[in-house]
Amino acid sequence: MKTEDHLAQISAALAEIASALKGMAPPLKTAASTLGTADAYYWDGDAGMLMAVPRISRVPLDMLKGIDSVQDILLRNTEQFARGHGANNALLWSARGMGKSSLVKAIHGHIGERAGEGFQRLVLIEIAREDLETLPALMRQIGGIAARFIVFCDDLSFDNGEVSYKSLKTILDGGLEGRPENVLFYATSNRRHLMPRDMIENERSTAINPGEAVEEKVSLSDRFGLWLGFHNCDQPTYLAMIRGYCDAYGLEIDDAALNARAIEWAQTRGARSGRVAIQFVRALAGEMGKAV
Repeated sequence: MKTEDHLAQISAALAEIASALKGMAPPLKTAASTLGTADAYYWDGDAGMLMAVPRISRVPLDMLKGIDSVQDILLRNTEQFARGHGANNALLWSARGMGKSSLVKAIHGHIGERAGEGFQRLVLIEIAREDLETLPALMRQIGGIAARFIVFCDDLSFDNGEVSYKSLKTILDGGLEGRPENVLFYATSNRRHLMPRDMIENERSTAINPGEAVEEKVSLSDRFGLWLGFHNCDQPTYLAMIRGYCDAYGLEIDDAALNARAIEWAQTRGARSGRVAIQFVRALAGEMGKAV
């Protein structure tokens, strides 16, 4: 048998084997086939799958205190998006514990409860910072689904040597595919420009063209149409947060005693914030034999 004939037989046999294996494999699941009735999902970048979140950890929108101005802006932006109108990606930034992620989840729940007001189905998808490089794959899965999606990344920031921010830049603004019209990207961060100051300064001091090197990184935050800054929490706002939580959860205690204990709690923590407030309320509820 000629060598050419032998190779042709081998090639044909391999093709038959490949065809048989392909037929035995289960069909690939797309987002359209795996997206159920849940309101929220977690994106598993390694598996390329959306994992349903049966219960979202959130508080009602009216329980969030001291953030009225940014709350109104983000709520209006999200309502516009849920109605199929123009809306912007949003970056929520401030010190830790000021209610950034709580606001995103609360607004999502608030709109979901008003389904009869002309809103389309609004789905919240959380993505980990480590999975940002798989964003294009997620966009392809959800781009053609009849729903509106908020892709949410909590505590977004980048350190020296990380390049995954380039995938995010392409999705937010630019790139051949870009962002599907039914998707918005919301992120929270402790840094306004998503990069630590020493990283920006290092780029400025070591690059051949310092201006261009810094601009490439800082321009990431420019791709968010909304920059929403959360101010530090003063004492009256902190106490109002705690009183609001106590009223909502049925914790009966007079203002004088509550304020004294709340102030002492903040002093031991060295901070006042929404996170500190709810931690105090959980401790108080435990003393009263109630769950929060």
